[in-house]
Amino acid sequence: MTEPFGRRLADAVAARGPLCVGIDPHVPLLERWGLPDSPEGLARFTDAVVDALAGTVAVLKPQLAFYERHGSRGLAVLEDAVARARAAGALVLLDAKRGDIGSTMDAYADHLRPGHPLHSDAMTVSPFLGPGSLQPAVDTARQHGGGLFVLARTSNPDAGTLQHAVVSDGVRQRSVAQVVVDTVRGWNTPGWVVGDPLPDVAAARDLAGRWGPTTGSFGVVVGATLHELDVDLDGLGGPVLAPGLGAQGGSVADLRRLFGAGTAVVPTVSRDVLAAGPDPMALRAAAERWATELAAA
Repeated sequence: MTEPFGRRLADAVAARGPLCVGIDPHVPLLERWGLPDSPEGLARFTDAVVDALAGTVAVLKPQLAFYERHGSRGLAVLEDAVARARAAGALVLLDAKRGDIGSTMDAYADHLRPGHPLHSDAMTVSPFLGPGSLQPAVDTARQHGGGLFVLARTSNPDAGTLQHAVVSDGVRQRSVAQVVVDTVRGWNTPGWVVGDPLPDVAAARDLAGRWGPTTGSFGVVVGATLHELDVDLDGLGGPVLAPGLGAQGGSVADLRRLFGAGTAVVPTVSRDVLAAGPDPMALRAAAERWATELAAA
């Protein structure tokens, strides 16, 4: 049996540090590298990133959309990259942001099944069709040792339109973002299933040690560029994916300000590392600078 994603992530962070590097081959970046916006340019870009970083960083996060836009040839590039990255020791977090119901969500979750052409260690998902809509993905992750990162409190300018909306379960009122966090906390709590009352923080807190052996496989996405942390992550029991470092304005100081020392955070950098290419040594040096700054903090 494959070890649970949470345990593999904790091991990778212990060995390599917590840095996650996004692989986002958008057109301006391809042009900056002197590459064509074509499957060939996509392959050269992706090969360079994987060759430079898969042996040293804990997590690589390819954005699926940039490969899908090139059709089957783009997906073939990603299939090869995912397999090579995992073989080199990096965990692969597929940035897919999928969200649907029933058999469709089950099909999206196939990315976590061994033998799938894009078999990844974890994937990002969207919860906004209701927490129960993600249960097929939760079941698949548990069966195959995969992980999920659920969009909870993102830092794009109008995110609060939905994420700050207040809902009531007849007992208490919470923001939509807090309901997402509480649901994920439930997934990390042994014995909890959708439909049960959400466990309170005290019932889940024993899972919340920073990168401890009980780090759960289910995490949330919380932007590193938020002005303030307006959701309660206490007792989450799993990791927080924190995008936005570097070009988007987030800093290591923001991580400390938002999350403190008791949260298992996976900070994500994309453009600040990728802009150093195409030279592989420069890519590796850029990632190492971030890793060193994170380790010092």
